[in-house]
Amino acid sequence: MTTAATTRKTPVKAAVASFMGSAVEYYDFFLFGSAAALIFPQIFFPSGDNAALVMSFATFGFAYIARPVGAFFLGHFGDRIGRQKVLMFTLLTMGLSTFVIGCLPGFAQIGWFAPVLLVLCRLLQGLSAAGEQAGASSLTLEHAPDDRRAFFTSWTLTGTQGGQILAALVFIPVVAAPDEFKLTWGWRIPFWLSAVVVIVAFFIRRSLHETPEFEQAKAAGAIARVPLVPLLRDHWRDVIRVILCATIAAVSTVFGNLALAYGKQVGLAESLTLWLVVVANLVALLTQPLFGKLADRVGRKPVFVYGALSSAALMPFYMLSMSSGQTWLIFALAVLTFSCGYAAANAVWPAFYGEMFSTRVRFSGMAIGTQLGFLMAGFAPTIVAALGGVAQGGWVVISVFTAVVALIAAGSALTARETRNVATGDLGVTPQRTPQPVAV
Repeated sequence: MTTAATTRKTPVKAAVASFMGSAVEYYDFFLFGSAAALIFPQIFFPSGDNAALVMSFATFGFAYIARPVGAFFLGHFGDRIGRQKVLMFTLLTMGLSTFVIGCLPGFAQIGWFAPVLLVLCRLLQGLSAAGEQAGASSLTLEHAPDDRRAFFTSWTLTGTQGGQILAALVFIPVVAAPDEFKLTWGWRIPFWLSAVVVIVAFFIRRSLHETPEFEQAKAAGAIARVPLVPLLRDHWRDVIRVILCATIAAVSTVFGNLALAYGKQVGLAESLTLWLVVVANLVALLTQPLFGKLADRVGRKPVFVYGALSSAALMPFYMLSMSSGQTWLIFALAVLTFSCGYAAANAVWPAFYGEMFSTRVRFSGMAIGTQLGFLMAGFAPTIVAALGGVAQGGWVVISVFTAVVALIAAGSALTARETRNVATGDLGVTPQRTPQPVAV
């Protein structure tokens, strides 16, 4: 039997814990992305040419190979033993692997063992990230009141933007430093600082209790022994739908990682390209909760589809502005593309995807669906760079790639059920698809 304490909903506390946990996780994750674009080609590979850049972006993408594996593993335990316990594991794993990256020797010291060790650490980052957003979104959704789920869950992804801001701010003085410092000890400092923010987030997340929805399902004996079985039996269409929708995350990696390399190619200072990321994400801290509130009023589907299509429409203008020489124009289009376009889809997807699944398989469904879809995001920089996206005129390749991804995501979203007015306890349940109360 559950107690009043375990069944009490605490949406604000859950949103804060999710924000802080996501900020830490994605500080680490995006820090690697910035370093892959600007530092790692000179440190972990035998030359600093375009081939080294492609290989460096490939190490960034390796995390997205680990993420689907981690999604099956962490999703299973998230639906078996609870959201909060798994989220503590993801936080500590991400922090440890990031700190170790800052300690690795480079290619000049140990040759090809250097990128191998870098990939191993990146795989651990991917394993951790596989459960973070799905777990934090599930936890916040199940704590939130029925009519404000999109608003509260949007803070999970707002934390992601906070992590990207912090990563860029820490990296700006690094790239501005002389090469003799930047390429020896300077680049390591941001990775070591991860230990500090992990400790802070650990104590915040540790105080949050399990969700009332999960505790009630556990008390009723409705926890599946193998959540993957009812997930694939009752929700396989939704898993496919989430996979296709989740490809929209490629817009974020194009904007936050690939655009850094393209901007450098067309003559922008490295520090300026990082400030573009900071400013766009700062504005997104304001716009994403507003998009969440809008989704609670008008529905998840229209807000998500708007975010996908506006990303496709605005990306070519943003990329072209980088060679215009007009700094104000570059910043304005960065904000429009990311903060007023992509941010709509980014803010609403935790509620949109999570509401497709019932409590007993929500963590697994979100984790597996998103991580398979995020494979496109992970390898977007490698694919587009290999196609000439960081060369002169590469804005065309980047824009076409973004448009294709956005159309796939928007088309898939249109096939989903609108869940704005569905009670939390009824999510994932339809007359044709009723989860069985007996454990599998």
